[in-house]
Amino acid sequence: MTLIELDNYLNKFLKKEDFAGDVSLNGIQIQNANPSEKQIKKIAFAVDACKETAQKAWQTGADVLIVHHGLFWGRCQTLTGSFYNRVSEFLNHDLALIAYHLPLDANNPYGNNYGLANKLNLQNLEPFGFWRGMSVGVKGELENPLTIDEVQKLLLREKKSASTVLRFGKEKIKTIGIISGGASEDVEAAIQENLDLYITGEFEHAHFHIAKENCINVIAAGHYETEIIGVNLLMKKIQEELKIDCEFIDVPTEL
Repeated sequence: MTLIELDNYLNKFLKKEDFAGDVSLNGIQIQNANPSEKQIKKIAFAVDACKETAQKAWQTGADVLIVHHGLFWGRCQTLTGSFYNRVSEFLNHDLALIAYHLPLDANNPYGNNYGLANKLNLQNLEPFGFWRGMSVGVKGELENPLTIDEVQKLLLREKKSASTVLRFGKEKIKTIGIISGGASEDVEAAIQENLDLYITGEFEHAHFHIAKENCINVIAAGHYETEIIGVNLLMKKIQEELKIDCEFIDVPTEL
């Protein structure tokens, strides 16, 4: 499979065309020397496209790095300074880069939010949270009510802890809304839908009193920790369907 064939395969279910408002340049961000001819023998996966993940990817023999956070965010940027150093890791080692941002947040079942919902075994899943008219999150119900500590145990990896836990709502939680990453402002959507718990990655000071005054529980489980799941689900799918050697590169930010 070539780089172009790989991206076509990914886009069949991630559907970047459905997220036209996403400025993240979804899809191939850096090609290899022969994108329509070179065969992909190994794929690395990571949350972020950075110098460290690029180095570890080519050092393991990967031909392409697939990430959630790519290099481009809707503005022109000169290839100078630290950005040049980051990009040069790809170019100097013929390492291609594919990034899927909002499409990988929103996808059912391979995205971050539905992946988190499945970890919690949420039932009656429905779209939740919209960005520029695009649904990115999910809401659902626990089969049996749980405490906020019990939810955390299901949600987080071993030895990981949430960056913020706000215990402003019911002791026993039934309904949950999820939007991974930095989406603290969407606590208001959770309040409007009368949910018991809102889960995101980062929670900002500006939204603290909104949550408190409206008696809703919040878990900010970490931007990185809420967004490792999508790339890992992609990796598993590719391993099973395409039989290509894959490796996840874990570079946690603890944020």
